Amino acid sequence: MKKHEKTFVIDTNVLIHRPDAFLSFREALVVIPLWVFEELDNLKRDLAGRGRSARQAIRHINDYSKKGNLQTGVKLPTGGTLIVGLDQDANIPKDFSLEKMDNKIILCALSYLQTGHEVFFVSKDINARIKAAVLGLKAVDYENNKVSMEFLYEGVIESSATEENLTGFQKSGVMEWDGRALMPNQYVLFRPVKDDKKTVHIGRQTGENHSLKYVESWQEPVMGVKPLNIKQRVAFDLLMDDSVPLVTMVGKAGTGKTLMALASALKKTIEDKQYSRVLVSRPIIPMGQDLGYLPGEKLAKMSHWMQPIFDNLEYIIDSANKQNLKSIDQLLNNKIIEIEAITYIRGRSLPRQFIIIDEAQNLTPHEVKTIVSRAGEGSKVVLTGDPYQIDSPYLDAESNGLTYLVEAFKGESLAGHISLAKSERSSLAELATDLL
Repeated sequence: MKKHEKTFVIDTNVLIHRPDAFLSFREALVVIPLWVFEELDNLKRDLAGRGRSARQAIRHINDYSKKGNLQTGVKLPTGGTLIVGLDQDANIPKDFSLEKMDNKIILCALSYLQTGHEVFFVSKDINARIKAAVLGLKAVDYENNKVSMEFLYEGVIESSATEENLTGFQKSGVMEWDGRALMPNQYVLFRPVKDDKKTVHIGRQTGENHSLKYVESWQEPVMGVKPLNIKQRVAFDLLMDDSVPLVTMVGKAGTGKTLMALASALKKTIEDKQYSRVLVSRPIIPMGQDLGYLPGEKLAKMSHWMQPIFDNLEYIIDSANKQNLKSIDQLLNNKIIEIEAITYIRGRSLPRQFIIIDEAQNLTPHEVKTIVSRAGEGSKVVLTGDPYQIDSPYLDAESNGLTYLVEAFKGESLAGHISLAKSERSSLAELATDLL
């Protein structure tokens, strides 16, 4: 290996975030410290997502070990070289404890730096990056899947038009669009040039000859849930459209993401018979452990963790006032709704189901990819979340699976997205969300 070569030393959490992350570095030396394998070995028995990612990372690395010697280096298709780093002599501070696994991994990176390499220590752990930087290493986050929140696709733009043009648009249902380029299923909110009432007309990009389709604002309640602002109307248009099998909704607490998704799912399943059932799940991150370690039956284990879902269902049941929608127990017993842990969704094929993944900001891009790929023929997948409310220690607003999915699918006709801004809870609740 050449000295002064650009060298990336990968921390364990990077491989948990993305098991094939070592393939992201082009024409460089990619070092996986030997101690990383110790941590992967400890994690592989975990029944939750970390265990699955650890096992996948081990398999990926093993595939390349068959192509050469990982101690001397194996060529990667990206033009780089993969090597397993062994501890070498390195000058370290007297109080730098080598009993901690993180420190041993940092020591491996330091040894490459002190032998003349241009070293980048790559970790999702902020504390590890700080320690590495103090020792003189260039410490960086793994940003392959990062999306700038400043430029996150919102799904809508605003424009203006004359009253005459908007009247014609409403009558014909179609308008030629000569403005900025739009994504498939992107919406344009038109306000008349002179209108004190601020009436809003909605157009949707159909993908045909740069034309916009007129969207009749959703005024009627969906299972008792009525849209309270213009973006909620846009959300219902996407949720109720069977030609859009993937919908993402981003917004702070109180914007109605989960409530609208559940109302649409029940309407489409119970009344329209478009789907066979509703499947609802949330990441288990806030509970701190996998369901398998908790006592009791599956539903009993999940009841506390799924309480926000049950609260929304109770609201819909009370608002809808329908004979076939009397109680949550009725929905569960009749298998209209299934509550499932994320862990168990990944191994299934899910045809003709309306799938809702709540709090999706707590999933990695790899986990989101795995879940979306489970959707069978005739299914619809809806992911909701707030990128600024993340419980996972190794994710942030720009690296989580929800924002990654929004950006990855924004140019696809099978997907639609809406960013919701206005909280429809109490003024106090909205203020708390903004300030605290």
